[in-house]
Order: sequence, then structure tokens, then C-alpha cells
Amino acid sequence: MKLYTALFMTCVMLMSASCEKELDFEYHDIDPLTVIEAELTPDGVKVGITYTTPMDEPIDRTRLTDAMVTLTDLTDGTVYNLQPDATGFFVDATPGIAGHDYRLVVERDGCRYEADATMYPPVEIESLEFKWIKMPYDYVAVFEGRFYDNATSNGDCYWVKLYRNGEIYQWSEIDDRGAVDGVCTFFTMTTRKDTDEEDDADVLYDGDVMTCTISPISRPMHDYLEALQNDSNGPAMFSGDVCLGYFIATSPVADSIVFHPDELPEYK
Repeated sequence: MKLYTALFMTCVMLMSASCEKELDFEYHDIDPLTVIEAELTPDGVKVGITYTTPMDEPIDRTRLTDAMVTLTDLTDGTVYNLQPDATGFFVDATPGIAGHDYRLVVERDGCRYEADATMYPPVEIESLEFKWIKMPYDYVAVFEGRFYDNATSNGDCYWVKLYRNGEIYQWSEIDDRGAVDGVCTFFTMTTRKDTDEEDDADVLYDGDVMTCTISPISRPMHDYLEALQNDSNGPAMFSGDVCLGYFIATSPVADSIVFHPDELPEYK
């Protein structure tokens, strides 16, 4: 399922949300390309390097570790040489600094890939809640999240991820077009009340913990995620030799709510 801003809630109430992509991205069936997925946060930087997987084969998440990876803080000039950990990710625990500009460079097999990103500060989550909505076929639990947007700027974008008991459940990209008085609201349909008729990918049971993380992202990253949701490889996020993937510098925030179906109010 897909997350929606308040601007589109009327449509959400009239139809089921579209199918949501998992975080294991499958790229178009082409000759294997390098895929770089990199994220800088206040916990440090983490870079995974893999190859694309043909669409008719199981996803191969084997990480490539024969690369030189550097992260440069363009604001203060510090250069960090990243080293692979036991799981194959290139890492460094130095926290990212909000407002600083960063450059990630990956060199491997005679190729060079480069991407820049500005570190975004965190937002504040105002509330998370579930409510029942009556659909023609059953009641469905709608998950609603609200967070404070930067009211002094327009076009702010966010990557919202939902985890069910610690495992990815849904994700989507949103922006602040539906913000009201500096507050962004998003909605998504989750489980049916009749759990016997619900798919395992969507079903929620009493006591399940839903955790929401919100990461501010750039407009190009928003467009990249949107393309993935539409079965496209997305726009190029790196310069230099051709590769797929992304580099973001962000400050994720998280909050959780426990699902208790017997206690949920109904949308009026």
C-alpha cells in the first residue's frame, strides 16, 4: 500500500491504496550495473554497493567490498575514508552535521561515481493513530501520521517508512503540498477488520507495533523514489560513470504506536 497526504484523503477513502514496493529494489532487466545505496545520518554513514539483478532471477544482495569509498565534508574540508564492516557495508561512525554539504565518491574497477548531498535537520512527529474506515467489503484500519513541516519554505520532501514489529511494512515519498499551518498529515490503509480475509503482507494483529520513521530528503531524491514506485530505475543520482542508487544526508526521526483494534475510533 501507498502513503497519502491529507490532500488526497478523499480518494483514499473511496478506493484501496496501490501496491507498495519493498525496500529490496529490483531494477530493470539490463546488463548488470553497479548500485550504490548510501545514507548519512547523525549515526554516521553507511554505503552498500551491489549489482543489479535480472528481473527473472532471485534478488542478489551480495555486497561488493573491493572499492575505495570516501566521504568529504565540503563545509569544513574533512575527508573520511570508509571501510567495509562484517556485513559488507562501507561505514564511518562520524555523525553528519545538519546544514553541511557532503560529497560521496566511490571508485571501483576503473570507474568513479560521485554524488553531493546537503544534510537535513530532523522534523518533529506530532502524532500517530489508527482509525477504522468503512469500505464496501469490510472495515479497514487507516494509519494516520502528523509531523511539523518547515513552514518558512515550500517544496519540502520526505521519505516515510513504516515498520511492523521491526520489519519494513510500507514506504513512500511525500512532500508538503498538503501541509496546513505547518503540519503535514499522511494516511495509509493497513489491515482489514476480518483478518482471515487479509493478506499476510498487510494484516495487523492486536499488540503489533507500528514504527514510523520520517526522513527529510531533497526533491531529486523524492523524484527518484517516485520513479521506483512506478517501476522505473529513476533519474541518475550520481555523476561520472553510469550507476544506479542514491546518496542522502538526513536526520530520521521515529515514533511507535501499538495496534489495538478493539480500541480504534471510526472516521466520521
